[in-house]
Amino acid sequence: MRSLIKKTLATLLVAAGTATSAFAWPDQPVTLVVPYTPGTGIDLIARQLSARLPALLGQPVIVENVAGASGNIGSERVARARPDGYTLLVQVNTLVMNRSLYRSLSYDPVSDFAPVSLTSWGTLLLVTNPNVQKTATVAQMVSAAKAAPGKLAYATPGVGTPHHLSMALFMQGTGTEMLHVPYKGTAGAVTDLLGGRIDYMFLPVHVALQHIQAGKLKAIATGSGKRLPQLPDVPTLAEAGVTADNVDMWYGVLAPKGTPPDVVARLNKEIAAVLKQPEVAKSFESQGMVPASSTPIEFGTLIRKDADRWAAVVKRGNITAD
Repeated sequence: MRSLIKKTLATLLVAAGTATSAFAWPDQPVTLVVPYTPGTGIDLIARQLSARLPALLGQPVIVENVAGASGNIGSERVARARPDGYTLLVQVNTLVMNRSLYRSLSYDPVSDFAPVSLTSWGTLLLVTNPNVQKTATVAQMVSAAKAAPGKLAYATPGVGTPHHLSMALFMQGTGTEMLHVPYKGTAGAVTDLLGGRIDYMFLPVHVALQHIQAGKLKAIATGSGKRLPQLPDVPTLAEAGVTADNVDMWYGVLAPKGTPPDVVARLNKEIAAVLKQPEVAKSFESQGMVPASSTPIEFGTLIRKDADRWAAVVKRGNITAD
């Protein structure tokens, strides 16, 4: 009997301690881990959150850039962090792409995280050098690629990037084959595209737009499900006859698996409040992103669905980044 009473008291104390801890959260600074270098779109999102969340949480919010291995180093760090709500991950859908690309991952990009909230969507544009006259539309591009498989070349910032898998999805949807030329980053790829040494590339809106407006690149399709306000005359992939899904990129915040639900709920609420601020929307839009919040459940559903979609693309294309 005494043993049962002790066990009951111990259980109650643990529950009370957990409730108190969750209720008191946060009582120390919160860290947003960005698994890429400063200046990227994900870094911008984190900086906006870190500047505005302290007023809502009552604690400092610190951005820490932990770059390397296509985001895997920083992502693994958060996956292995204590699930107390003080170490969070700001990521893009590269997270779930990596699940299929890297067979040696020591963490699971889907099951080792607690989704907190979507923060925004980003659009990729299919662009070409204006001098590629005979293949300046999607129909012409597909026709030329089928007539001479492997002759047309496309650039990416590297194997397994959203730019790469988006083109793999495009080729699978159109039954075409083009030469993949991977670079170590976007800058070199864009330089060769501008110079006419590369024919095509998927580029984020904020990177492509300046070159399009200067007449140095031509947008032939938008990877989103709808046309862009900045480029109303550019058709979507679907309008251009490509049946593959859109190639929009999602961005969001995740916590380690096991983070208390009430902490996740509080974070979700405050992130949504930040995303509603007009200056945040303006900042995101300058980078070609559209603010968008979600519930943790909605974000989790999106993550799982996207992981399955890109896993199929990777398998069909026999793509690996190891």
